[in-house]
Amino acid sequence: MTALVLDGKALAKTTEEALKKRIEHLKQQAAGRTPKLATILVGSDPASATYVTMKGNACARIGMESIRVEMPEETTTEQLLAQIKILNDDPDVHGILLQHPVPKQIDERLCFDAIALEKDVDGVTCLGFGRMSMGEEAYGCATPKGIMRLLEHYKIPMEGKHAVVVGRSAILGKPMAMMLLGANATVTICHSRTRELETHIRNADILVGAVGIPEFIKADWVKDEAVVVDAGYHPGGVGDIELTPLKERVAAYTPVPGGVGPMTINTLIFQTVASGEKALG
Repeated sequence: MTALVLDGKALAKTTEEALKKRIEHLKQQAAGRTPKLATILVGSDPASATYVTMKGNACARIGMESIRVEMPEETTTEQLLAQIKILNDDPDVHGILLQHPVPKQIDERLCFDAIALEKDVDGVTCLGFGRMSMGEEAYGCATPKGIMRLLEHYKIPMEGKHAVVVGRSAILGKPMAMMLLGANATVTICHSRTRELETHIRNADILVGAVGIPEFIKADWVKDEAVVVDAGYHPGGVGDIELTPLKERVAAYTPVPGGVGPMTINTLIFQTVASGEKALG
C-alpha cells in the first residue's frame, strides 16, 4: 500500500492563487486598499528574521501589503506594548504578528494578549484560544489551523476517530487538540513525560507529532492505516516522527519538509486576508 501524501506545499500554492483573486476583488471594492499584515521582530535572532522575511514574501506574492517593525534587543515590555497599541489603533493594519521568541526581559504572554482579537491572525491570544475552544469565532493558531485545513482538503475523516496529539504547547499541541475535538474526534493529549506513551500512540487513528524532539515517536509505535501528521522540523530534514518506515503502511502522512511547514505561513496569510475582507469589504 502506498500512503496518501498530505502535500502542504502544493495546497499552499493553490491557496495563494485563490487569495490573489480575492485581493484583486477587494481592491476594486475598497478603492485600491488591500489587507495589511504588520510583523514585529524584537532583537536579532537570525532564524526569527528569516521567518519574518518569509512572511513578508508570502504577502508580496499575493499582492497584499505588509510592514515590518524591527525593535532592538534591549526593548522593554512597556515599549513593545506601546508599539502593539499603535498597530491596534491603525485602521490600515488588519493583522499583527509578534515573532516568537522575544528577548527574555519581555513578558511575552502579556504582549501577545495585548494584540486586538480582530487582528490576532496568528491565533496567539488567550482570548482567541478561549473563543476557539468554545466554538466561537476566532482566528486559530496558525500551525494547528494549517493542519486542519490540510486534513480537510484531503478529506481525511475525523468524526469519531481517535486522535492522539503528542505535545502540549500553547500554540500547537493544546489548540490542535481543541480543533480536533471540534471536528468530533475523540482526543488524547500526550507529551514527552506521558507514561506508556507507546500504548497511547498505538491506538491512534490520527497521530499528530508536536513534541519538538527529532524522531521521538518511533515508527513501530504507529499502527497500520493511521493518518500521521508530523509538525516537527529539525536539522537533517527530520521531524518528530520516524517517517521513512511508515510510508508503505499508513493511510496518509505529511512529508518533512513540505507538509505542515508551508501551511503555517499560508494560514497566517489566509487569516489576514479574511480579516482585511471584514474591515474593507
